[in-house]
Amino acid sequence: MHTAPAIARPALLRGVLLVDAGVTGVTALAMAVAAAPLAALTALPADLLRVVGLALLPYVVWIAWLARKPGYRSGWLVAALNALYAFDCVLLLAGGWVSPTVLGIVFVLVQAVAVAAFAIAGAIALAHRPGSAERLV
Repeated sequence: MHTAPAIARPALLRGVLLVDAGVTGVTALAMAVAAAPLAALTALPADLLRVVGLALLPYVVWIAWLARKPGYRSGWLVAALNALYAFDCVLLLAGGWVSPTVLGIVFVLVQAVAVAAFAIAGAIALAHRPGSAERLV
């Protein structure tokens, strides 16, 4: 049976997951509960904000739970999903599907940058260093 490599920096990964869950949770709740006021300020569709906010809530619960004892594969999955979300934020603006206000552009780009930072920090925490498995045992 093949075992997953050891997580290079488990404490860092736990911290990244907890901060990710907190920040994403606040953002998701704001989008789900206050979609109409956010839409008025950002010119982003209220339905889009609401659906994305609601879709993120189970993800927040999952990564908060995962932070208790993160796994190597699940950690990479979170990093990949974060990278995908950051890419989707940029694609939303670049694709011309929405016509946001300046505040709307900032709202989407701040999410893209924050989530990309979570992806990078998670990848750093997971990255194998020569001999890291021996030092962690």
